[in-house]
Amino acid sequence: MTIFCSHCHRPLQAEMSCLPTRAKQTPSASRPFRSTKSASKARRDQINAELQALRSLLPISAQEKERLSYLHTMALVCLQLRGSQLFPPGLAPPAGPALGTELLSLLPGFLLVLSADNKLVYISENVAQVLGLSVVELLAQGDTVFDILDGQVGEDVHKKLLLAQEELGREVTFVSEMRTSKAFRLQHGGNRVVAVCGRFVALCCPPSPSTTAFLALCTPIVQSPTDGEPASQDDIFQSMHLLDMTFIDVTESVTYHLGYHREELVGQSWYNLLHPEDADLAAAQHRAVALGAGAGPAAGTAVLRVLRKDRAWTWLRVWARRDGGCITCTCRCLREEEAAHLRARQPRAAAPP
Repeated sequence: MTIFCSHCHRPLQAEMSCLPTRAKQTPSASRPFRSTKSASKARRDQINAELQALRSLLPISAQEKERLSYLHTMALVCLQLRGSQLFPPGLAPPAGPALGTELLSLLPGFLLVLSADNKLVYISENVAQVLGLSVVELLAQGDTVFDILDGQVGEDVHKKLLLAQEELGREVTFVSEMRTSKAFRLQHGGNRVVAVCGRFVALCCPPSPSTTAFLALCTPIVQSPTDGEPASQDDIFQSMHLLDMTFIDVTESVTYHLGYHREELVGQSWYNLLHPEDADLAAAQHRAVALGAGAGPAAGTAVLRVLRKDRAWTWLRVWARRDGGCITCTCRCLREEEAAHLRARQPRAAAPP
């Protein structure tokens, strides 16, 4: 049986040229706009050129620009864009890149500026002295304050920032671990605990979320009286005691912190200044130091409340050590938030023997 073509009514074996032109098309003809390797290379070259142009505009040294990866370049560009939106050319920021190295070195910590949606806007260059990470390396962690903080405190920090935003000018403080370099963690056994103290301010009137910024000073909480920066020594005073904790000497700076003159304290007992609820904890520290029963430096460390001359309570972190027949205490004043953070990690007082 012969099969005839439906178009020309001729036998198929005899004529194949009558097939529709569409059937003869090759697969490549149906995709005339398919991407080629040369087109992909051209797009990559264009992206690289744009990134190089953006990198050249960054206010950093040529040597630093050469070390920037694409990720770091875009992170710095975003930081600069957020800064230019909050601080336009006609409005100088209250804490910005104009701060010199000498001035920054006098601060007990680094400066931080956030936008209303908690995005990083400015980080002072001396952050490397506190966290062991440069501004560029810190930005690689993310573009919000929560990306550089310990995730466990995110909700508490968020609440405090909302509270500060609702009431412009109200100072808030929160304490958290901040991300650090690997070398810092190996040297210190973990990330750095930092107290962030700041407030939202309106950069122009009327205030709006796009024209408010959170300005803060981030101060590291020292783990021992010897690991603080020189500028942080202003928060410290020292006292010497007999083994029963009677004052035999105290530095003159105690007047600034507690209001007492040296002569008023010499001959008094340390326990006369302590808050009643902290007496057991102080006694446990006293026993550990006097009898040498403690294991390691932590045994001689306690966070206590003491009575100022104006009858207010002040939080102190007290490092105590025995020097022969005396006990020497190094005391650092704390904010309430710092004290709460340290108390939560402080061993409970042991029961008296």
